[in-house]
Amino acid sequence: MAISTYKTFLMESEDGESYTKLIDIKEFPDLGGTPEMLETTTLSDRMQTYIAGIQSLDALEFTCNYDFEEYKTLKKKEGKTSHYAVWFGGTEAGASVTPTGSDGKFKFDGQLSVFPVGGGVNAVHDMTVTIAPSTPITLDEAA
Repeated sequence: MAISTYKTFLMESEDGESYTKLIDIKEFPDLGGTPEMLETTTLSDRMQTYIAGIQSLDALEFTCNYDFEEYKTLKKKEGKTSHYAVWFGGTEAGASVTPTGSDGKFKFDGQLSVFPVGGGVNAVHDMTVTIAPSTPITLDEAA
């Protein structure tokens, strides 16, 4: 069964246990990466052989609508390590959606930075929230 990206949330926590929505996002990055390939080929092999090495992961970039007040709030968080998560799933109540993470909670620690991005004719102002992960991204099995 497939699920929609609707009801995907960027979350933050002070204690790593209780999370709140950091900001509404328009796009989110891959939550993992391809491992480095470590070559194990010998002169007896017909073809190159490998084992998986350390998994690579770039900075996590989230696209958001630019809002001056939210931008200032995010700027104050720069340079500080915090607990973050991307949650899939939520419940609807009227016009609002409450994050539940019922379809997966992917947790990690990292440092946030934010910047406004360029734009063009007939477009909205966006900003990018970048999180440099300092721990592996893990699936919260309790979700």
